[in-house]
This record gives sequence, structure tokens and C-alpha cells, in this order.
Amino acid sequence: MRRALSHTVILGFAAISLAACRPEDEAKEKRARQVETVVVKATSVSDTLSTTGEISARVTTDLSFRGSGRIKELSVDVGDHVQPGQVLARIDPEEQNADLQVALAGFQSALAQQTQAMQTLKRQQSLFTTGVTTQAALDDAQEGVLTAQATVQSAQSQVDTARDALDQTNLKADASGVITARSVEVGQIAQAAAVVFTLAHDGPRDAVINADESALLGRAIESDVDVKMLSGAETFKAKVREVSPTIDTTTGTIRVKLSLEGAGDARLGSSVIATARYVPAETIELPWSAMGSYAGRPAVWIVHPETNSVSLRPVDVSNYRTEHFSVRSGVAEGDIVVSNGTKFLSDGQVVDFAGAAK
Repeated sequence: MRRALSHTVILGFAAISLAACRPEDEAKEKRARQVETVVVKATSVSDTLSTTGEISARVTTDLSFRGSGRIKELSVDVGDHVQPGQVLARIDPEEQNADLQVALAGFQSALAQQTQAMQTLKRQQSLFTTGVTTQAALDDAQEGVLTAQATVQSAQSQVDTARDALDQTNLKADASGVITARSVEVGQIAQAAAVVFTLAHDGPRDAVINADESALLGRAIESDVDVKMLSGAETFKAKVREVSPTIDTTTGTIRVKLSLEGAGDARLGSSVIATARYVPAETIELPWSAMGSYAGRPAVWIVHPETNSVSLRPVDVSNYRTEHFSVRSGVAEGDIVVSNGTKFLSDGQVVDFAGAAK
């Protein structure tokens, strides 16, 4: 009886021991979590940048009167095509006409004085030859002629200036092109040098775009750009001609001018889409599924092949793309990153990983 009891006790302890071992064995089996991984490797990436803009003339000028006056006539309007020398507007020339008449009167007076001075010189020369006058009188007559000639030249300059001022009452086009803006109305007083018309010259055309600051700073774009008209399927080749060195503080954009090839007849103001390519750069890209978070910052799970354990490492993301994100720092080539199965990982956890050499 006593022997049977001791056998029972031994069997009981054995059962308890076996029961205690089974959960531990199960934990050991579950300790290695199955994940997928990728090996970090830098690749050459060239993204594209697309933004809208409009067609503009390569050269534009602001046309204005050199003098002030009341606008008497406007011969053209916005959208009109003009030729060099064509009269675009006139101001009332009454004041300029009066100035010209005064200048002409002064010129006639100067001519009369010059004629009188020359006659006096001839008379003194004749008298000096016969010994009737003195050398001093002859010198005075010669000086009078020189003074009269200088007065005539000055009066002629005043006449030329008055005539030019009268001519400037007609505002003329300085080149062939299209009027793109008008700033005055008939009857308005035009001030000297105040803009009346803006003229877009015929010839080369540019596509002007305003690119977002973040799209250009720190990244170089290739010189060749594709420009497509929004109104149709026509596409032009363009080159980057000018990038503004300053940022528009109101919009946070940078103005870029693209010179269009074979688009001399493109309609001014037409909307376009410009597609540029960034200069290819060596970049580390990881799939979206690898993204984790550490203290509010982007992070990835790194596998340590010597222990098959993982740790969470913060990374600096430089760009977000479709299905991928680019990493500026935080990982290096050769690192093994968990690409799938990150949801239930913890620091130091052992994993069974696939997709990268262990």
C-alpha cells in the first residue's frame, strides 16, 4: 500500500513537470517571428517635377511719354498687333507747339543778329584797309561774329529740342509685337515716364512657371524640359533659361523661365504644363511597408544577423514617393531592414527573416 502510494506521488510530480515544460517549449517556438526583409542599397533615382505656367514674350517693354499732357487719342488696345514706328497714342500738343514757336522765334532773332554782326565785320575790315578804323574796332567786330554764331547754334538746339518734344506727343511702338497692357484712358493726364502701354515683342517665347520652393532648393533639374499646351496636344521642347535667385515671400515659389523651341507663334498667356526631370542622384529607397515610428519620427526595424534580433532606428526621410520613401540618413548600404511584419515587433526580439541573406 505504501509502495503504491509512492508510485502515485512520483507519477504526479512527473505529470506536473511535463505540464510545466510544455508552455516553455511553445514560447520558444513562438519567440522567432517571421518577417520579410530587404538589404539597403543605393540606387540612381531621377524624379519628375510637373507644374503649370503660361506663355510669355522673351522681351517686353513699357512704353511711356517723355513729357506730360492730357491724352487726346488712343489708337490701339490690348491684344492689338503693332509695327515699329506705329503711333499708339497722342497727347494734346498745345504746350509743345507753343514751345516750338518760341524756339523758332529765338532762332530767327539769332540769325538776324548773326547777319548784322557779319555786316559790321565786313565794314570794319574795309575801313581798316583804308586806315580809317583801328585794330581794336576790327577785333570787336570779329568777336561779335563769333558770339552771334554761338547764339545761332544755341537757338538751333532749342528748336531741335522743341521739335523733338512735339514729336514725343505721339507715342510710337519701338518694335513689332502685341499690346499686353494699357494703363490710361482718353482725357487722363499722362505724367512723364508713366507707363501707358506694355508691348510684348514678336520673336522668341518663354514658358514662365512658379515652382514650389521645396521642389528646387537643394535639388538640380536637367536643362531639357517638356512643355505641353493645356488647350491641345501640342508639346514643345524647352530649356531652363533663368531661375530667379529670390523666393516670392507671398507664395513661397521660385520663378523659372524656360526658352521654347519652335514656338514663335504660341499665343501669349496660354496655359501650359511643364515637366522637368531632376538630375539623377544616388538614393536609398525603402518600401512604404518598412516605415515605423520612434518618438514621433520616421524609423525602420534593423535586423542584426549575428543574433537575428531587431532594433528600431530613426531615419531622416528626404522624399516620399509612390510606394517608396527615400532615406537621407539613418541607414547604410548593407543594413537589413524589415520590409513586412513590423506591426508586432519589439526591441531585441528574435526574428526569422526572408528576403535577405542571413
